[in-house]
Amino acid sequence: PMTTFLLCHRELLDLTCRLANTLKKYGIQKGDRVAIYMSVSPLSVAAMLACARIGAVHTVVFAGFSAESLAGRIMDSGCKAVITYNQGVRGGRTIELKATVDKAVKNCPSIRHVFVAQRTDNKVQMSDRDIPLEEEMTKADSMCAPESMDSEDVLFMLYTSGSTGKPKGIVHTQAGYLLYAALTHKYVFDYQQGDVFGCVADIGWITGHSYVVYGPLCNGATSVLFESTPVYPDPGRYWEVVQRLKINQFYGAPTAIRLLLNYGEEWVKKYDRSSLKVLGSVGEPINKEAWQWFYQVVGEGRCALVDTWWQT
Repeated sequence: PMTTFLLCHRELLDLTCRLANTLKKYGIQKGDRVAIYMSVSPLSVAAMLACARIGAVHTVVFAGFSAESLAGRIMDSGCKAVITYNQGVRGGRTIELKATVDKAVKNCPSIRHVFVAQRTDNKVQMSDRDIPLEEEMTKADSMCAPESMDSEDVLFMLYTSGSTGKPKGIVHTQAGYLLYAALTHKYVFDYQQGDVFGCVADIGWITGHSYVVYGPLCNGATSVLFESTPVYPDPGRYWEVVQRLKINQFYGAPTAIRLLLNYGEEWVKKYDRSSLKVLGSVGEPINKEAWQWFYQVVGEGRCALVDTWWQT
């Protein structure tokens, strides 16, 4: 909470190229599958872009899923490597990400390397298969020419949640996906140059792929990365971020809106939300009560409210 880490596009490119060259050093090449099991951060975004840059196919797995869920996705897609953190931090708790990966890859013979980044200062057990990511990145070249790709080559795979059966791996290709993400980001949310776009989705979901990473970055936007939960350390977390970062478009889920609605208006009105121009709802059709509260209380009755939902 209250922690801001600013990264310009040039710095993100540097991170991406160093990570891409590290992957190449360890044998990852065009067409290979790479699992990403990380909390939301600049490095997790760079991991996605690094895979895209060398033509590898990333499959991001939400960092709250179990070892069994992670293993199932790795085996189904045939991943050669996993990129993860030593630990995650969420809602004031420490999450043992590396330990979960260790448990998962015991049943995944296709995995050759696990790249481990440091989210906390705590040490975790490392094996011969494990690669200290930041250490390798410091030795890597900051220039990495992008791989030439066909418009219908695979960009990424993302698995459905599994709520209605076995998770299904959905394939998105290069050109069509990026064009759609960029155009919908620009026109659905009325993005204007200089706006600060705040999508609070996790990168483990399609919303995070499209409206935290690919859409905003394709349009040269400032994209806000939100780690943790909307009620930690208190129910004003979202609106404190809106005030501090002067967010212009705020995009969240009806589930979170319904949760915050129960805490009353005072947590919203405590913070200045005058920067907001557009509100967005995503994940499921929003119910009337939540829509009214979002529009009237959060948006003060002056912000357009875009109601969106789809499948992975």
